[in-house]
Amino acid sequence: MSMRRGATSNFASGSWQELVHDVYIGTITGASHFPYFLKTWTVEYILLPFLQITRLSSVLFPSLVQDQQAISDQSQSHQPKDLKVVGIGFGRTGTYSLTLALEELGYPTLHTQHLYENKDIQQMWSDLIFNPSLAKGRAELGTPDFDVITRHGYEATTDFPMALYYDQIHERYPDCKFILTTRDNSEKWFKSWDTLTKTITAPTYYGGWFISGVRHYSVYLRWLFAVVNKDDSFLTSNRPKMLQYKQAAVDSYETHNQRVRELIPSHQLLDYSVKQGWQPICDFLEIADCPTTPFPKTNSARSVQVQAVSGALVPLILVLFCVFTLFTRVFQFATGMTPLSWLQFQRDVALPRMVNRVFLNAKHPQDHHEHSVSKAGKVKSS
Repeated sequence: MSMRRGATSNFASGSWQELVHDVYIGTITGASHFPYFLKTWTVEYILLPFLQITRLSSVLFPSLVQDQQAISDQSQSHQPKDLKVVGIGFGRTGTYSLTLALEELGYPTLHTQHLYENKDIQQMWSDLIFNPSLAKGRAELGTPDFDVITRHGYEATTDFPMALYYDQIHERYPDCKFILTTRDNSEKWFKSWDTLTKTITAPTYYGGWFISGVRHYSVYLRWLFAVVNKDDSFLTSNRPKMLQYKQAAVDSYETHNQRVRELIPSHQLLDYSVKQGWQPICDFLEIADCPTTPFPKTNSARSVQVQAVSGALVPLILVLFCVFTLFTRVFQFATGMTPLSWLQFQRDVALPRMVNRVFLNAKHPQDHHEHSVSKAGKVKSS
């Protein structure tokens, strides 16, 4: 489901190898979405309701019950911990690359892409932040329950929505270190941000019709767009708004970065670009054994676009395959032939007959006319 695969591949920026890599990663990642969501939908809306009604879950699917119980126990048995590192850069500043880097350095890290994989974390955000804002018709930050996150063993977070809560995090975890990821300039950030929002808004909206986890994520995006664009209509609109307000979004980005630099003490803040690689992070986190592998590079704007196309094509191809299979069965039952056999018959028998008939009529039109008149006379006399 993630874009971890190929993250350490090192290609020159703008090269054809990078292009092929982005297309490949986006295709594979997008194609993996459908099986995951199909499984989730089947379990959530078919299997679990059936097992609850029949009370056969422990008999037919004991492993499923054990997995559900293990997830529940994991989220409740762990004591809340302190967050040690928080990436507080806006989305599309290399937050997923930072996530992979922190995990390689030994920090279990929560990224936005993991939200729908952790139901109780996603539910916490929905219950405390997104749904109350939706009910009020006004996007508010509110106060999240960070303990729900740390109970899962996460010691670090990156990307939205956590990046917006740097002040609350700093107050709650005074020893926490912060990494502010940025782009070369605001124009580059907005271009990538705008590409992402146009790519993911519609799929999450329509996917939310079928899967509750995606529905929660769709509400989260509406809330997030309202915050970034400083316009509550993104939240209250009946249909998702994909067009971002450039000036408002850029202002949010720049204001956020400025406030972070003003609030967070300099010894706890790393102003960072993923282009800088491992060394600044290792120095900041006081890690002596710094990795020598290429710094993770993934989730580019191009791969996200390909991912969206791939994620849409896979279910479409599957639906078309099912429709064609059903059509073939019905056609064979009605005609006694497969569509291919019928086409071959038309080509080998019916088409030559039609051609010969047309050819003969064109060659002997008078004979055809006399034959028609003679036939009509016989019918009249009889």
